[in-house]
Amino acid sequence: MPLKGDRLPGEDMFQRRLNRAPSPVLATIIPWVSIALISLAPLSPIIASAPVLPPLGFMLLIAWRLFRPGMLPIWAGAPLGLIDDLFSGQPLGSAVLLWSLTMIGLEALDSWQRWRSFWQDWAVAIVLIWVYLTIGHMFAVMAGAIWYPSLILPQLLISILSFPLFTRLVAILDVLRRARVKVLG
Repeated sequence: MPLKGDRLPGEDMFQRRLNRAPSPVLATIIPWVSIALISLAPLSPIIASAPVLPPLGFMLLIAWRLFRPGMLPIWAGAPLGLIDDLFSGQPLGSAVLLWSLTMIGLEALDSWQRWRSFWQDWAVAIVLIWVYLTIGHMFAVMAGAIWYPSLILPQLLISILSFPLFTRLVAILDVLRRARVKVLG
């Protein structure tokens, strides 16, 4: 007899039921929509004298790619980076380039190192976020901003500390992605 505490939350969503099946539409669009929606975060009414908001869209892209490697194709970095470029205030094309290079780099990492632990994923994410913030700052300097490298330290620190929350968010969204919905017909 199984104990009551042996069940995972949301486990009953995957049991067989009549007229229920996973939706291929939900399974496909949830990663794309979640990254695009969180890229709209710079539109929030938070006013700061320096950039302290971490690159949320980029962090969610990395979390999806590390959590579900085959979910997003390699070319997904370009359209999602374009959405981020339109709302982040960075020079147009910087996120397209950096997100595409990130997807290519993560694909190369997956082909080289098949199995990783959470700590290794976290270390990979820290390095990618640090490189993204540094090169993004260089793009902003080329567009006319002032070179001030310590400006990215608060963003980097917040990103490092909050990345496990993004992996948890991706796990919750993955449960929603695999949920069984009513099938008509």
